[in-house]
Amino acid sequence: MVTILLLIVIYIAFIGLGIPDSLFGTAWPAIYSEYGLPLSFSSFVTVIISSCTALTAVAILGISYTGNFVYLCLCAIPLGLGAGSIDTALNNYVALHYS
Repeated sequence: MVTILLLIVIYIAFIGLGIPDSLFGTAWPAIYSEYGLPLSFSSFVTVIISSCTALTAVAILGISYTGNFVYLCLCAIPLGLGAGSIDTALNNYVALHYS
């Protein structure tokens, strides 16, 4: 039973990874007025989100094409950061809810 619940949580977590990107445009009208920002500043946040996602994809491509150990290690940095954030969130959930 615990394994099934954990798998459900993991599945929801992966779905949840895509939700902030799609909901940002809906939430921005409330955010920019509360922070006193211009409407156009949403592009900065969108570019940061897209760049970090693309950086993870570039790391995967870099690892697949590299023939040099140093470049392999450099590509592993953004890939590890992306995977680490997912692992941290899942581990935090399990630590808080299961003994």
